[in-house]
Amino acid sequence: MFGILGKRKTAPVLGLDISSTTVKLLELSYAGGRYRVESYAVSSLAQDAVIEKNVNDIDGVSNAIRNVVAQSRTKLKTVAAAVAGSSVITKVIDMPDGLSDDEMETQLTLEADQYIPYPLDEVAIDFEVQGPSPDRTNQVEVLLAACRRETIDSRVEAIEGADLSARIMDVEAYAMERAYSLIRGNLDIDEDSTVAVVDIGATMTTLSVLNRGQTIYTREQLFGGKQLTDEIMRRYGLPLEEAGLAKKQGGLPDDYESEVLEPFKDAVVQQVARSLQFFFSSSQYNDVDYIILAGGVASMEGLADVVQDKLGTPAAVANPFADMSISSRVNAVALGSDAPAMMIACGLALRSFD
Repeated sequence: MFGILGKRKTAPVLGLDISSTTVKLLELSYAGGRYRVESYAVSSLAQDAVIEKNVNDIDGVSNAIRNVVAQSRTKLKTVAAAVAGSSVITKVIDMPDGLSDDEMETQLTLEADQYIPYPLDEVAIDFEVQGPSPDRTNQVEVLLAACRRETIDSRVEAIEGADLSARIMDVEAYAMERAYSLIRGNLDIDEDSTVAVVDIGATMTTLSVLNRGQTIYTREQLFGGKQLTDEIMRRYGLPLEEAGLAKKQGGLPDDYESEVLEPFKDAVVQQVARSLQFFFSSSQYNDVDYIILAGGVASMEGLADVVQDKLGTPAAVANPFADMSISSRVNAVALGSDAPAMMIACGLALRSFD
């Protein structure tokens, strides 16, 4: 049992989000009823170091982790990281009520091969009791989660290669859910609402739908900010690094906004709409009450307004740090800019307070 579901108490940990193009680190503390950002940093990854959320170059990822640790000046050495939801098999099963954790673990290990299409010696499994079974007396619903060990081991190896200790391996969707709990109140979203969190990264878009604060659906699609960078490179003949800088800092020709940026925003809207249609077609839902945009693309000026106008659903940009205090050693302006992309790192850092 690896601890991928978050029920075990732990000492303070760094939230470490390893995405396709960056490594993000966050350290939080809690005092006087308020969270505080103690340190944070973001470091770029070499191209293809992580491919579709799978670690491909362990040494390259270790180097990026060392960079964020040095930049952040954190003293913590233990880490909570995450694997993508697509790497994890989950199943809710009924178990007898009253079993101890050890007894439940033994029974699940014996029965797990019914639910997991891999040899059991190739997977890490974990479980969490959800509550009484609504259909069967003296039974409880148990969430079983399984992930191939090679997916976990490559992340652990990269973390340990940076002289850190991997204390927890979570699931990105559950980290996102934890961070969502911070921003629901800020946006005055009713606790019974159905909310779509759309995390648009460099190469991958992940839709997480939450109902009453619980994740009920996740889906990943290949789409992200790299498509805008590629179009800038193609249209203006810029190398990759210059195109990335120009996208963030400006200085592109006058036709950039109308010819490149606006069509990309339209493509984002189409991607969000398509992701939601997949959700509606596979569930009893036919709408959501709110759309929250996360990931690096979400900080693009005016994007939430375009999504709201074209889809007719209230939309906002995620900022899990809105109610937090910030340490003097943290660059508050940079943190504000990076906030939408820090949702998973924030959800992982919150594991310090389980």
